[in-house]
Amino acid sequence: MPAAPTVTPSAKSCVRSRRSVLVPLTAAVVLAAGTGGWYAVGGSGGSTNGPGGDGGPGEGVAPLARSLHLPWPREGQASVAVEGIGSLGTRGGQKPVPIASVTKVMTAYVILKDHPMRADAPGATVVADQRAADESYSSVETTAPVLAGRKYTQRRLLELMMVPSGNNVARLLARWDAGDEKAFVTKMNRTAAGLGMRATTYTGVSGMETSTRSTAADQLALARAAMKDPAFRQIVATASVTAPGAGVTFRNTNKLLGHDGVIGLKTGSSTPAGGNLVWATRQKVAGADRLVLGVVLHQRAGTTPAEGSAAAHEASRALIAALRAELPTAANRA
Repeated sequence: MPAAPTVTPSAKSCVRSRRSVLVPLTAAVVLAAGTGGWYAVGGSGGSTNGPGGDGGPGEGVAPLARSLHLPWPREGQASVAVEGIGSLGTRGGQKPVPIASVTKVMTAYVILKDHPMRADAPGATVVADQRAADESYSSVETTAPVLAGRKYTQRRLLELMMVPSGNNVARLLARWDAGDEKAFVTKMNRTAAGLGMRATTYTGVSGMETSTRSTAADQLALARAAMKDPAFRQIVATASVTAPGAGVTFRNTNKLLGHDGVIGLKTGSSTPAGGNLVWATRQKVAGADRLVLGVVLHQRAGTTPAEGSAAAHEASRALIAALRAELPTAANRA
């Protein structure tokens, strides 16, 4: 690939998908946690039944959700929760569905658990192997160029995996961490079980495999855990990243980033999976700066990845707009 300072190559979040363009946002995002902040305690997205709570496993929708009129997607499934308030609901049958490159949220989470990084730190040094280099310019999946034998920082590789959704980089990181991809997938499933993600099965590290399946509620649980890590928060808020030695700059596939307080998180699309988007936004609620997390899965499945991705973005944008308009008032009434 010829070098160019600001080339944005065509890419896909998974097979046949398309990259999106976004408004730049600084990577150094600092989140303020309100009372009951998620960065201190664990938990997951709530169900649609049971008493109100903070969105942990088996906990129900927060009482104030009853006064909200959220534009839930008409197809697929979705789940939303607010830091310190709890679940705002889960919609759609929570049947496990393919999640495409949303898979990489777990890949990044496991890497950072095994090799912790401070905020703004480069992390460990990783040498790219020949396989990752050979896969750099695949015509059938999303990749990011790496050079065999070149040293990369852990942070840069995580950015190349999460920002343009480089499948080859996900596999490289898995081999670096666990010796081979199969062993890393075992770690992913063990971690999912530990987070209470009972409807989730990982069969690969990139999302290429349609047998990797999950639900909106489970992915919300993972997003909540991952966003506790300052390094993870910075990486998913990165607007663009340059591949060292290749002269290619990639923009984040999440085109909601930088709008309406959105600070992440991960896209994923393929024909079988449809469009998928895990998002994170900040919003002032009851005098506190709250983290709001949402997951939208399986939008326009069976169509083109571009169509599915557009639908997932639009469904997420509608939810975020409604939350920004209604949540502060609802919280004041509660």
